Amino acid sequence: MSRYRKIINSFIASLLFVALLSTSNNVFAQDGKALFQANCSNCHKPDKDYTGPALQGWASRVPSADWIYKWVANPSAMIATDAHAKELFAKWKPTVMTAFPQLKKEEIDAIMKYVDTYVPETKGPAGSTSTEPETDNSLLFGILTLVLAVVAFILLQVNSNLRKLSDEKEGVLRGEPVPFYRNKTYLMAGILLLFALGGYVTINGAIGLGRQKNYQPEQPIYYSHKVHAGVNQISCLYCHGGAQDSKQASIPSVNVCMNCHMAIKEYAGDPITREDGSAVNGTAEIQKLYSYAGWNPETKQYNPDNNKDGIPDGARPIEWVKIHNLPDHVYFNHSQHIKVGKQQCQTCHGNIQEMPEVYQFAELSMGWCINCHRETKVDFFNKETGEGNKFYSIYEKFHNDIKNHKLDSVTVEKIGGTECQKCHY
Repeated sequence: MSRYRKIINSFIASLLFVALLSTSNNVFAQDGKALFQANCSNCHKPDKDYTGPALQGWASRVPSADWIYKWVANPSAMIATDAHAKELFAKWKPTVMTAFPQLKKEEIDAIMKYVDTYVPETKGPAGSTSTEPETDNSLLFGILTLVLAVVAFILLQVNSNLRKLSDEKEGVLRGEPVPFYRNKTYLMAGILLLFALGGYVTINGAIGLGRQKNYQPEQPIYYSHKVHAGVNQISCLYCHGGAQDSKQASIPSVNVCMNCHMAIKEYAGDPITREDGSAVNGTAEIQKLYSYAGWNPETKQYNPDNNKDGIPDGARPIEWVKIHNLPDHVYFNHSQHIKVGKQQCQTCHGNIQEMPEVYQFAELSMGWCINCHRETKVDFFNKETGEGNKFYSIYEKFHNDIKNHKLDSVTVEKIGGTECQKCHY
C-alpha cells in the first residue's frame, strides 16, 4: 500500500509541475509585444514603413492565412518560389528579411495580433507622450508558482492524514509522522531549491558584469537624436562618417555641429523633456555649443586667437561621455559591418532616431553578437544583376550553391563569422 501511495504522490507532483509549465508557456507565447520587440522592432514598425514594411493590416495583403508562417520561417526560399514574396523583395531589395525558424505558430499569431491592435502614442500636455502601459508578468508568475506550491503542500498533508486514518481503521500501528520542518525529504528539497536559486542569481550577476544595457549618462550638452536624426532626417553618416570608412564610428567634431548651427541659433521645434520629465531649453543648449566652439552668435564670427594657438579663444573640446564600450580584447570594425555587411545603425543601436537622449540599446555581449552572425544572411554579388557585395566574391562556392539551389542562403557563421580569432586575435 505504501508503494502505491508514493506513486500517487509523485504523480500529483508531476501533474502540478506540468500544469505550471504549460500555463507559463501559454502566457509567454501570447506576449506579442515582447516578441515583437525582441524579433521584429529593429526592422519593422506596426503602423509605418521602416527598414521593412509596416505590419499593420498584413492579413489583407497576404495570399493565404498560412503564408505568414512560411515567410517568417524561410523568406529566401519563399522569394524563390512565391509570387507575392518576389513582389516584396522587388520593393525592398537588397534587404532580405532574417529567417526566424525558431518562432512557433502561436508566437507568430501573438506578434501579428499585437501589430493589428497597436495604437500609436499620443501627445499629451506640454509635449509629453502617453503610450500603452508596460506589462510585467513576473509578479503574476511568482504568485502562481507560490499558490501551486502551497496547493501541493496541502495535498501532501491531506494524503498523510488520510493514510493515518486508513491505518487506524485497518489496525495498522505506525509511529507519529515526522513534522514537515524536521522531515529530511522536505529539508533536502528546500536546500536544493535555495541552492538552485542562489546559483541562478550568482550566475546571472556574473554574466552581467561589465554590461551596460540601458546605460544613459548625462552629457555636457543635451543632444537629441530624435530631433536631428528623426525630425530633421539628418543621416547618421553625416555626423559619424567613420562608420562606413574605418573601425571607429567617431564622435563628430565641434566644426561638424557648427556647419548647421552657424545659422540655427534657436530651437523652435516641439518641446523636449528629459527622462525625469523636466523640460529642456533647446536654445540654451545651442548656446553651450557656441561656448565650446568659441563662436559669437552676435557678430557671427569665431573669437579672436589672441594666444596664437590656432583655435579661437575660449574654444575647447566637448567632453562627451562614451556610452558603448567594448572590452579591450574585442575587435569590432564599423566599416566591415556598415559597408560590407550592409547593416543598419539600428541593428546595434536600436531606434536611434526616436531617442531624445541616447542610451545603450543592446547588451553587446558575445552571445548577442554570435546570434546575429548565425542569423544574418550574406549579401553575395550577383554577376547577372550587378547587385550584392563584391567583397564576398571570394566565396564563389557558396555563391554557386545558392545559384544551383543547393542552399537557399548563407549566414555569416558559414564564412567564419563565429570563429574566435575573428574578434579575439
